[in-house]
Amino acid sequence: MIRKAKKKDLSRIAEIQVFNYRLYFYPIFQSDAYYFSELRVPTLMRDYETELDSLYVYDDGVVKGFIKIEGTYIARLFVEPILQNASIGTRLLEYAVKECHADHLWALEKNVKAIRFYERNGFASTGEKKLEEGTTEYLILLKRETGASASIQGAGTEK
Repeated sequence: MIRKAKKKDLSRIAEIQVFNYRLYFYPIFQSDAYYFSELRVPTLMRDYETELDSLYVYDDGVVKGFIKIEGTYIARLFVEPILQNASIGTRLLEYAVKECHADHLWALEKNVKAIRFYERNGFASTGEKKLEEGTTEYLILLKRETGASASIQGAGTEK
């Protein structure tokens, strides 16, 4: 069900990201210009076209989520909002850890649901923070814990 993304997947990948950004990040940043003018499916499709090697999709006949992995860094993880809590994000994260040795990511400090999801799945805050570029909001660094307590487990709310 998890496979390397193909060019034909780009519209779904972009659509999933747009829906998630508007649902989870617009309430924090409240930028009409960005979320309703700049953030568009065709633009994201063009951006992602050159990044297909780092994109993986959850596909059970329909692309329902995706993850972007750069080396061991999880750059993006999104699941279709209506399908969250169905283990899709957990499966994508498990794939990243097992197949790509992914071990760290940055999450928006105010995205509590995403942070809880990552914590349930073996990631922990390091205490390190940085400003999200061009904003006054902070990102926090989460790293994969080692040992038995770090197993990927259960379903949660996906970022």
